[in-house]
Amino acid sequence: MFSRKNRRPKTPELLKAWQTLDEGDIPGALCQLRQGVDGGPLGEVALVVARAAGAAGFDDLHAAATALAARPEQARALYDFGYACIERGVPYLAIPALREALNRAPGSAAILRELVSAYEREGRHREAVDVLAARESELADWPDRYLLVFNAVMAGDLALARSRHALLSDPDDAMWLPARARQRRMLDRAASAEPVSPLDLGDLRGWQYVIGGTVLGTLSPYGFDAGMAGRYAWLQDSYDQCLRGLARLKAVLGAAGVRPTSVSLLPDRSSRILGLAAAEVLQLPTVPFAPEREDTVVVAYDLNDVAGAEQGPDILGGLFERAPGQVLHEHASNWTDPPVVTADSVALLHQSATAPWEGQLRADDDGNVERGAPDDRPAEEIAAEILAADPSPDEGDGEGPADPVERLTGFVTAVRGSWLRGDRAGLTSSGPVASSRFL
Repeated sequence: MFSRKNRRPKTPELLKAWQTLDEGDIPGALCQLRQGVDGGPLGEVALVVARAAGAAGFDDLHAAATALAARPEQARALYDFGYACIERGVPYLAIPALREALNRAPGSAAILRELVSAYEREGRHREAVDVLAARESELADWPDRYLLVFNAVMAGDLALARSRHALLSDPDDAMWLPARARQRRMLDRAASAEPVSPLDLGDLRGWQYVIGGTVLGTLSPYGFDAGMAGRYAWLQDSYDQCLRGLARLKAVLGAAGVRPTSVSLLPDRSSRILGLAAAEVLQLPTVPFAPEREDTVVVAYDLNDVAGAEQGPDILGGLFERAPGQVLHEHASNWTDPPVVTADSVALLHQSATAPWEGQLRADDDGNVERGAPDDRPAEEIAAEILAADPSPDEGDGEGPADPVERLTGFVTAVRGSWLRGDRAGLTSSGPVASSRFL
């Protein structure tokens, strides 16, 4: 008799993922699925996912995938599979299943919201807008029309966001009040930035401000027209770049009329080094970080590194609601893995960065690439090296636009009235929208 244990996918991309699992490579199989899942037969996709989930010990996803492999046409099985994929951090696997579930149960608000959640987590905000707008007559204001406005902003469609925001009623449930306030702040920031910033798809500084309230100090001069638009990919940071970022921070504070009285030092080594240098650039005394301290600049090298330090989660928790006059500056912010707290000022955006005092990659005399030893000198000595660096702009590959400091200060002068307002929770999701675990 035929046994389901002997079933194998037939689609070439999915079969390749299956063979990768034969080698015990679960991450490799998931990468294969990312490439081949969208157009693949969902029953075969579920076979591969069930096997991967079983090997990883994800019993909930294994059960949902096994059920979908048996009944790939059933809306409930499609929904349960999509939900489990989102919960296990693989929303790209959820999207095709939830799309099909919505086709089979077009009136289900639960499926619609779960699909929007998957799109958001994948950064596919335009598709989230399209699926919500196609059903606009059926939407409840909270959360559905709120989600339409949020995703319209994230997709760069301010006209749609504003028109639908104007239709939102007051929420009956108080849990939505912070979400409404945050959305209003986003639209207020857009209004303040529009006169001086194009807010087109290439306007990284403008959108960084609209979405998170962050002023971006420098733009990467490499690969601008290749899709980076001012972001760095893999960066070996330099003392010059560190000093350049601090000089831009000083210019931002001056243009905004913010006059801090101290620099607050965070405990992780990289942040302490940069904080000591910042104190000299700003000509301010240093103090230990205290969440209640007012009129201070809190300097972090990379907030994700702060999170991993001793007492890091408590420190970040103290930065969600900042004291009056407290400004959080982050030098190197990860744009593919954003920190849980959004900084007010960021020097640069990166995908992966190595600080100058960490072990950086270098080529030896034979051309082999090796990682150098970290610099274990005292933090004060390394900070002095930052201060002796050259803050002149990096010329880059010559393809990006000029970004003189005057352009930055002009932007800050225009938006100063909407800067430093509200909580600074990281905007990696749409706020307090929980997964809807019902059908």
